[in-house]
Amino acid sequence: MQSLRGRLLVASPVLQDPNFTRTVVLVAEHTEEGAMGVVLNRPMELEVAEASPVLSALSTEDEHVFAGGPVQPNGVMVLAEFTPPAAPAVAITPALGFVGAEDDLDTIATAVERARVFAGHAGWGPGQLDAELEDEGWIVADLEPDDPFTEDPESLWSTVLARLGGSFALVARMPDDPSVN
Repeated sequence: MQSLRGRLLVASPVLQDPNFTRTVVLVAEHTEEGAMGVVLNRPMELEVAEASPVLSALSTEDEHVFAGGPVQPNGVMVLAEFTPPAAPAVAITPALGFVGAEDDLDTIATAVERARVFAGHAGWGPGQLDAELEDEGWIVADLEPDDPFTEDPESLWSTVLARLGGSFALVARMPDDPSVN
């Protein structure tokens, strides 16, 4: 099994789970025990400053909380890009990862270039993600540095598919309901 940590999962049109329709998931962990990640393209109406004034020190003004997935929707995770030599508490790449629950936010804020707050996460049990990949429910793509912090999250699904080219670029332009095409 090859780990997909640090890669993107782009929901294919055949994926039937409504929690993941047209989503892009950043894989934070992928082992034989399962996988977890966060949905990058589902901003919520709730602003970080409203939800947690303490966390607003890590995010930009008017930044929204993102729905990271259906698992533990009341749990909060902060994904951040760190300035070297600082490192994330839970690393996805050397400079990208999650702020630790025990981290001093004032200290961390000086080492964070960009951050995004997520409510909940996506999770898969042992073998579950691999089975969904075999069923072509997900398209695997490389992570670009701006993907986790895109200013246009609603178009991230189409953007990543278009970047892959070929037939994926056609899928990127497919309407939500193909019957109206």
